[in-house]
Amino acid sequence: MKVDGSITTDLPKVPEQAKALEDAGMSAVTSSEIAHDPFFPLLVAAQNTERVQVMTSIAVAFARTPMTLANIGHDLNQCSKGRFVLGLGSQIKPHITKRVSMPWSSPAARMREFILAMRAIWGAWHDQEPLQFTGKYYSHTLMTPMFTPTDNEYGAPKVFLAAVGPKMTEVAGEVADGIIIHPFTTMKYMRETTLPALQRGWAAAGKQREDFEITYPGFVVTGDTEEDMANAATATKKQISFYGSTPAYKAVLDSIGAGDLQGELNAMSKQGRWDEMGTLITDDIMKEFAIIAEADGLADAIIDRYGNLVDRTSAAYGGIPESQQAEIISKLTSA
Repeated sequence: MKVDGSITTDLPKVPEQAKALEDAGMSAVTSSEIAHDPFFPLLVAAQNTERVQVMTSIAVAFARTPMTLANIGHDLNQCSKGRFVLGLGSQIKPHITKRVSMPWSSPAARMREFILAMRAIWGAWHDQEPLQFTGKYYSHTLMTPMFTPTDNEYGAPKVFLAAVGPKMTEVAGEVADGIIIHPFTTMKYMRETTLPALQRGWAAAGKQREDFEITYPGFVVTGDTEEDMANAATATKKQISFYGSTPAYKAVLDSIGAGDLQGELNAMSKQGRWDEMGTLITDDIMKEFAIIAEADGLADAIIDRYGNLVDRTSAAYGGIPESQQAEIISKLTSA
């Protein structure tokens, strides 16, 4: 199993942190688009590492166009000598329309076309194919030598797609190289909804399971003391409640018979009662989403729970000593 680690958005600190993650045996360093640009930290990380992949987890696709991300993806893949993975996500409608002022419609169909458009652009640059992509949402039919990159030694990057619902998951299976499964996922939902949707996507594209990577960061409740464990549980319940308030994720709660909770969480979120929302997540609900284990048993718990389903996961083991973190990572990467 591959293990990925996230890096800071504080750019002066990225070189040391990225190198430390590489030395710790990580497979990739990841950067997320939240309050800062996700690509700048990866550019710095690529320049200060030699082996690890550099991956967005995730960048918001619909905040940009296929052409802008094709450029960024190309440049980061060249800079990293073929180590860049473009992890994309759709975000939700309010953020796309109200925060970044971009269009929103039929997100799964739009995402499918978005990725195919990027691949058409990369085909024009790397394989000298005519750029003739015309779709419902995107059209790219002009590419002149002045705007064509010539540093094509490493080609196009891999594309991973974050997905929760079956439609987006099926798109990931069909047109992406991997999926980033949302941590707000139960094992029941993964087996009954996610994996069948991926299989439909693979079948549509003529892919095999070995052609594809499944990434699942997952929630982890761990620590070195009872206090650490309790603090981690409280923080995890807050995260679960935050995601559970999203209407699009109700089906995940339905998978464990907790769908009625979604409406209540959504109402509380609109009232700004964020801390209180976490108190609605019972220990039993938390167990459906999170691996709960002390540090010395964490690696085994992860492997037992989803080691036969997942190709890579994320290291988020705060509250335990670095020496124990290294042991966990070593055990997971050997699994």
